[in-house]
Amino acid sequence: MTHPVAIQFRETDPAALAAREGAIALLVDPGAGLGAAGRRLDKLARGALSRALASEAWGKAKPGEALEIGYPAGLAAERVTLIALPRRAGVEEARKAGATVAKGLGPQGALIVAEGHPRAAEVAFGLALRAYRFDYHTAEKPGFGPVEMMVAKPEEVARRAAPHAALAEGVFFTRDLVNEPANILTTDDFAARLAAMQELGLEVEILEEAELERLGMRALLGVGQGSVSPSKVVVMQWKGLPDEEDSCGVARPVAPLALVGKGVCFDTGGISIKPAAGMEEMTMDMGGAAVVAGVMRTLALRKARANVVGLVGLVENMPDGAAQRPGDIVKSMKGDTIEVINTDAEGRLVLADVLWYAQERFAPAAMIDLATLTGAIIVALGHEHAGVFTNDDGFAHEVLKAAKAEGEGAWPMPLTPAYDPLIKSRLADIKNTGGRWGGSITAAAFLKRFVKDETPWCHIDIAGVALPPGETTLAPKGATGWGVMTLDRLVRERFEPKEG
Repeated sequence: MTHPVAIQFRETDPAALAAREGAIALLVDPGAGLGAAGRRLDKLARGALSRALASEAWGKAKPGEALEIGYPAGLAAERVTLIALPRRAGVEEARKAGATVAKGLGPQGALIVAEGHPRAAEVAFGLALRAYRFDYHTAEKPGFGPVEMMVAKPEEVARRAAPHAALAEGVFFTRDLVNEPANILTTDDFAARLAAMQELGLEVEILEEAELERLGMRALLGVGQGSVSPSKVVVMQWKGLPDEEDSCGVARPVAPLALVGKGVCFDTGGISIKPAAGMEEMTMDMGGAAVVAGVMRTLALRKARANVVGLVGLVENMPDGAAQRPGDIVKSMKGDTIEVINTDAEGRLVLADVLWYAQERFAPAAMIDLATLTGAIIVALGHEHAGVFTNDDGFAHEVLKAAKAEGEGAWPMPLTPAYDPLIKSRLADIKNTGGRWGGSITAAAFLKRFVKDETPWCHIDIAGVALPPGETTLAPKGATGWGVMTLDRLVRERFEPKEG
């Protein structure tokens, strides 16, 4: 369902500028004027570009924003778009410039004049991310035409852009999963798509219900017991590092980073059923699992020099006669008993067992879980930031730093013992909801109970950023793929050996 765009880098060709039909985009440093390629284009356009640069409208343009000139004399192009992008622009601004081109992209494609711009590769990446479609319309839409980017050193820019291809594919994989309807993306289908990634070099295991029962994952199994779709846990391992010798000379694997994702393929709320209005959006309640899947795909495609394990709990929360009830008490894999106050607080039950399993089996160097966990995080942060909770401020700082570098909004949230009494149960060790106030925090406090003290851990609540109500800078309306870029950067900067 994804429709990626092809991007080719080539040297500047004045003859091609004049003959190019469709759209031409020119990157312009507002402080330096048109530049050599721009002046050539302006001469062909009989001064139309320099007149546009002298206009009041251009004077108000911010980095990444554009001014369009329609049917310029002297050119075959239907339009020339001037895009403000300083040579010292940051990554986020460069990607925004590429996204600006993508918004107007059609079957004829586009030509981008980026001669000498140091951020040309990032511009191309922004364009690729924004030129994405996903739908089930029966009327066929024309695809995106190819994009040519004129640069001073095509081979060098292509080399810089190459790692972005794997990253874009991971983002698209995540978006596709989140956008899929629940009658297509069942737990079986989700697991099958992950199993197919064995072709990329990932080791993939699918734990079925009998094995989950044997392991004692009754918190996770309770969520899915009202659905005809079987509950599963899928384990994906990427082993990009050789074993290390311990002090006794025995070779042992390098402890991995563990990524854990909530994969509720559809969430009705169960017996505590949600209101009908907006329930169709609960196809996205597997967004955390989708991010984990997208990251693992990217790591495999770029042959990351790191050990990372991705684990996703796949369930469907339905209200039939076998469904879990409010007031039920279940025992987690850890052994703690949980009173189910609200069956719509189901994601934390899934994560509790998968988090514990990840630690027991892999003893990870650090662990991150991602989940569309609470509406409360949207009340707190809107659709601009994911909420980050942690038991290790240093580790959280690295996660937040990676998110900032990639332009993905993330914000630190409190997690102190003061909230623990809110999830204390009269009948069990813990209850699965602490009520209305501080809902995202009490959910994180619940998860923290299933994280060992020695494991650096971050919980990222992505409910507001996985499927926002409108388009974003780098994504059309629908799934954003938030988190794939952040976690890929975190792996590169924290878990891959430095060169030399």
